[in-house]
Amino acid sequence: MKKIGFIDYYLDEWHANQYPDWIRSASGGSMEVAYAYGMKDAEQGMSNAAWCERHGVTLLPTVEAVVEQSDYLIVLSPDHPEQHEALAELPLASGKPTYIDKTFAPDRATALRLFERAAQHDTPLYSSSALRFATEYVEAERKGVRVVSSWGPGSFDNYSIHQLEPIVSLMGTEAKRVMFIGTEVAPALMIEFSDGRQATIQHPGPGCPFTMAVNYDSGDCSVLRPESDFFQLFIRDLVAFFETGRVTVPTAETISIITIIEYGRIAAQRPYQWIDLP
Repeated sequence: MKKIGFIDYYLDEWHANQYPDWIRSASGGSMEVAYAYGMKDAEQGMSNAAWCERHGVTLLPTVEAVVEQSDYLIVLSPDHPEQHEALAELPLASGKPTYIDKTFAPDRATALRLFERAAQHDTPLYSSSALRFATEYVEAERKGVRVVSSWGPGSFDNYSIHQLEPIVSLMGTEAKRVMFIGTEVAPALMIEFSDGRQATIQHPGPGCPFTMAVNYDSGDCSVLRPESDFFQLFIRDLVAFFETGRVTVPTAETISIITIIEYGRIAAQRPYQWIDLP
């Protein structure tokens, strides 16, 4: 049985709570989360020791110990991407397949450094929102996309990744500039791509389901609602990545997504002004 190591800011969080059973099931029992490290205990919730006892995982005292004893590595901290660079330093030098949970990095410069470190040490690396793997998005026609209008729940900081991931997978990495067009209550961002193509994302509120309208050169419009079990589809991709080391999410797309998020925050301080992307 292959052993997976969790490396987290604190272990009692939603992704860490779900992944062990999902991975065991998706791998047919050939993989298990066996080791874990948490930088700190959750401020509200279980301690790292209590989390490990509940999940049947061995708590180790250092990141180095997890890297040494594991076959594959998952750097979590999904709501604290500012911790990823420190948590991933040793994993990315290990040569072992490593997944870094969403949101990959707090800014473009950090994203570039993470991928550069992985490349220097021949460490297979990827990151993604699970929404990328929704069947509705995967099977969507990509040729001739002109305009995308996307809605979703959550805050811009933590949840824009879930709208931007499928948008960039549909429209590519040639985002040129962004403009904040929303409000504090309902953040919204316009993104201009090459050839005048545009996408907008909006966060109308917690009850808003993920929905995307895609307009094509032909004039046709498709409405996409991710009703497939995208988390399980993502976990299958993760298991396949560990088995093969093959990355299915292009690095350039991840860097583009992080760049849009970073400059979207800047644009929010200067509404209705275009902000060029690097």
